[in-house]
Amino acid sequence: MRKVVLPVIGFTAALSFVASMPAAAQSLEGAVKALNAADTHSLSLTGTGQWFQFGQAPNPTLAWPRFDVSRYAADFNYDSASARVQITRSQTIEPGRVRPAPVEQKVDQYVSGAHAWNLPTANAANPAPAPQPAALAERLAEIWSTPQGFLRAALANHAKTTTKAGEAEVSFTVNGHYRFVGIINAANQVVKVRTWVDNPVLGDTLVETKFFGYRNFGSLYFPSQIERTQGGYPVLDLQITDVKANPAVDLPVPAEVASAKPAAPTVTVTKLAEGVLYLTGGTHHSVAIEQKDHVVVVEAPLNEERSQAVIAKVKEAIPGKPIKYLVNTHAHFDHSGGLRTFVNEGATIVTPAANVAYYRKAWAAPRSINPDGLAKSRKGAVFAAVDGKRVLTDGKRSIEIHSIAGSGHSDAFSLIYLPAEKILIEADAYTPTAANVPPPASPNPYSVNLYDNIQKLKLDVEQIAALHGPRVVTLNDLRTAIGQASASR
Repeated sequence: MRKVVLPVIGFTAALSFVASMPAAAQSLEGAVKALNAADTHSLSLTGTGQWFQFGQAPNPTLAWPRFDVSRYAADFNYDSASARVQITRSQTIEPGRVRPAPVEQKVDQYVSGAHAWNLPTANAANPAPAPQPAALAERLAEIWSTPQGFLRAALANHAKTTTKAGEAEVSFTVNGHYRFVGIINAANQVVKVRTWVDNPVLGDTLVETKFFGYRNFGSLYFPSQIERTQGGYPVLDLQITDVKANPAVDLPVPAEVASAKPAAPTVTVTKLAEGVLYLTGGTHHSVAIEQKDHVVVVEAPLNEERSQAVIAKVKEAIPGKPIKYLVNTHAHFDHSGGLRTFVNEGATIVTPAANVAYYRKAWAAPRSINPDGLAKSRKGAVFAAVDGKRVLTDGKRSIEIHSIAGSGHSDAFSLIYLPAEKILIEADAYTPTAANVPPPASPNPYSVNLYDNIQKLKLDVEQIAALHGPRVVTLNDLRTAIGQASASR
C-alpha cells in the first residue's frame, strides 16, 4: 500500500514573503493575508450537524445514510501534518426503512505524518491505539481541506493560480498524483476545495469541501458552515460553533503505531462439506464452492489485497479449476471492494440486478492514484444479474442465489443456499456472536427479516456460514438471536 505524506515544512520564508505583500483581490496572496494563514500554525474547531456513512448506501441510487452529530471536535497542526477528530453521532431514523434502534457512537481518529490510527472510546481505561493505514490519505487530505490548511499547502507545493469571473482557481499536486484545487472569491475567502483519494470501488474519488458564512470567531476569520461530499453524496455537514487559532496540538505517534508493519491478509480454510470451504481470517469472510470443472466464490470484500489472498488460497485448496463465478451479496463497499480483482481473474460477477449499472459506471472511473490489476489489464466485466432467484449448477451440485426481500439494510441484497448441503451463506443480515453470549434484548430487524425470508423461501437450513462473525452456526442459533416469539410468526 502506498504511503502518503503531504509535505508542509520548508515554506516559512514563502509565508513571510506573502505576509508582507499588499492584499490582492481573489488571489492566493490576498487569501493568505485575509485569513491570517501565515500565522496560523494550528487550529481547533467544534460544531454539530450531520455525518454520512460513505460506501453504505441502502440502494445503489441513494445517498450515504445519515447520522446526527451532537459533537464534532477537530484539532489540526499544520506544521506537523497531524490531526485529531472526535465525533459523537447516532444514525438518523429514516421513515419507511426498518433499522436497528439508533445507538450513540463515539469515534476518536488521528493522523500524523505517515501514520493514521484510532483510539477505542468504550470501556477502555488504557485504550490501545489501532493502526488505520487505509485511512491515511483521506485524513491528511482533511487537514489541507480547511481554509488555512489549503492556503499553506498551496504555497508549499508551488500552486498555480488562474483568475476568471471574479474568482481565483488555485491548484497544486502533491507526491506527483494527489491534486488539490481551490476557489478563492473576490473577498479572498476560500469557498471550495476539491481533492481526490483512492477507493477500491470508485477509483479516483472526488472529495469536495465547501465553506459558507465566514465570520470572526475572535481569533480567526473562519466559515460558520462546512459541507463535504465524497463520491457525489454528502459525507459531512457542520455548523461551526467555535474556532481557536494556534492552540497547543501535540499528537505524537504511539510507539505501537510507529512500529506496526502492514499485515498481509490471512486466509484460513474450514471445510463445511465436501467441496465447500469457508475462507476466514480478519473481519470479512468468503466461501469457495467446487463444481465439476470450476469454482464459485461467494463474496470479494474489502480490497484487491484481500481478494488476491483469497484467490491464492482457492487455487491452493482446489487446484486445477478456474474461478468461474464470484457471487456478490450487496454493493456496500466493504463487501464489494475486491470485486474488480475477480473480474481481472476472469470471473463473472453474479450480483443483484440493481447493482450492475452502478458497478459498470463506478469501474469506468479513472484510477490514476493507485491503479489496480484490472486498471492495468483493461479487461471487461461480465455480469450475471440476480432478480428473485438464480441457480448455478454443474448438473450435480446446485447453488441457489435468492434476493432478500424487505431488508432495511439493502434493497439489492442476496443470500446463497446450497440445497444438497443445507448450507446458507449471508452477509450483514445476521452476524453470529461468540458461543454462550446472551442474545440481544431487542432482536436485530435485519436478522428477523432474514429468518422470514428463509421461511418464505422454504429453505431447509442446517448450517449458516455468515460472512462476518467468529463461527458457523445453525438455524436454531438464528432463532435464538431473534427470540422465539419472532421465529414462530
